[in-house]
Amino acid sequence: MFDLEKIEETAALVHRYMPPTPQYAWPLLSARAGAEVWVKHENHTPIGAFKLRGGLAYLHDLTQRRSDLPGVIAATRGNHGQSIAYAARTMGVRAVIVVPHGNSAEKNEAMRALGAELVEHGHDFNAALDHAKDLAAARGLVMLPSFHPLLVRGVASYGLELLRHVPDLDTVYVPIGLGSGIVGTMSARDALGLKTEVVGVVAERAAAYALSYAAGEPVATNSADTMADGLAVRVPDADALAAIRAGASRVVTLSEAEIAAAIRAYFTDTHNLAEGAGAAALAALLQERDRMAGRKVGVILSGGNIDRPVYRKILAEEG
Repeated sequence: MFDLEKIEETAALVHRYMPPTPQYAWPLLSARAGAEVWVKHENHTPIGAFKLRGGLAYLHDLTQRRSDLPGVIAATRGNHGQSIAYAARTMGVRAVIVVPHGNSAEKNEAMRALGAELVEHGHDFNAALDHAKDLAAARGLVMLPSFHPLLVRGVASYGLELLRHVPDLDTVYVPIGLGSGIVGTMSARDALGLKTEVVGVVAERAAAYALSYAAGEPVATNSADTMADGLAVRVPDADALAAIRAGASRVVTLSEAEIAAAIRAYFTDTHNLAEGAGAAALAALLQERDRMAGRKVGVILSGGNIDRPVYRKILAEEG
């Protein structure tokens, strides 16, 4: 966790490259949820996802420390990779991004458009991550993690924006991929001295963090096959898990149907695009509708990068 001065310093850096994103209380969403719902629109960043904040913080620090930087490499399902590609292009650094086979075609194209070399390898994120580590050693590239204190500090800037704008939120729901989003949100809450409850959200088909939260230690799963690719992690990060267990009230697990319903709700009630992970926080609130009745609640719309064929199918209620 970080003190307020450190988070503000990193937020100022992030805001050199992108403005703060909005947070809106949408009346139709509030009626649907039976609570006053504030949406933090991280789908409105220059890459359509919250990850950009962490990438900017990490690459800025790295370029300040390394004048001879040979290039960077990262593994991703898409949004972390877009973040690194965007930050690397901005700072004049070569970027190689490794994705699993079958990854989002549109996220892949976005990373290429940002100037990254794209490598496809493995059946899921963790297989891609192992290959990225091998390539880093073989090519002499700097391996960038998906969870790191600098990434968390960058991401904490959205929590700072939200909680300064709406400091009396009872609860904030945050999707968990590898953990930077929820840990950053808790860091901002604690730095501001607020009592806001933070609730993590995972997919039942990628439940590693829910299982680990309950067990008190990292629990890996054999697969992470969910439409919410931003949540598709099989192996939890031990440091992220420790922070989540220390600062989150609970972890909610979602069905694929609940995630799809929340994607449709965002379109119907706000006309915003939400990818699976981006809709997960709202899905969790709707699952806990009775528990949250009448309260003031925040949900993180963490990204809107959903492929058109997937979105079309969901809107048609085919899956």
